[in-house]
Amino acid sequence: MSPEKPVYLTKEGLEKLKNELQFLKTKERARIAESIAEARSQGDLSENAEYDAAKEEQGMLEARIAKAEQVITNARVVDETVVDNSKAYILSKVEVKNLKTDATNTFTLVSEQEADLGSGRISITSPIGKGLLGKSEGDVVEINIPAGKVKFEILTISR
Repeated sequence: MSPEKPVYLTKEGLEKLKNELQFLKTKERARIAESIAEARSQGDLSENAEYDAAKEEQGMLEARIAKAEQVITNARVVDETVVDNSKAYILSKVEVKNLKTDATNTFTLVSEQEADLGSGRISITSPIGKGLLGKSEGDVVEINIPAGKVKFEILTISR
């Protein structure tokens, strides 16, 4: 079996994931077990839609738990204080200007697990994240996004 790729997280992101895992293992497992027991008490399991739904929910929960455990196992906490500021890397705050519309946006490059577009945190595996990685201030990048191609000029990179 090949070793898993490291997952780069902030200290806060790792703590959030550990808390979510704890919640899933305790509260959610108990809630679903209760649903299964209740559905089982309704008799014939061969035609029991509630039982089937609860078992399916249990399977999805166990998959989420396994994924969270895998991410935690492979997590590497990134220390913001030692990350190079001259190029866009994980945890970089990158201000860009759309050269077609002149609109400016600021994105923070984060891991997939910490991405939240609403707060400007984009994954380094997203099309824009991949396009910005390794670039410097003043660079112009053309990125393929689902809506077509977009050209950005990198205005600033900070932490």
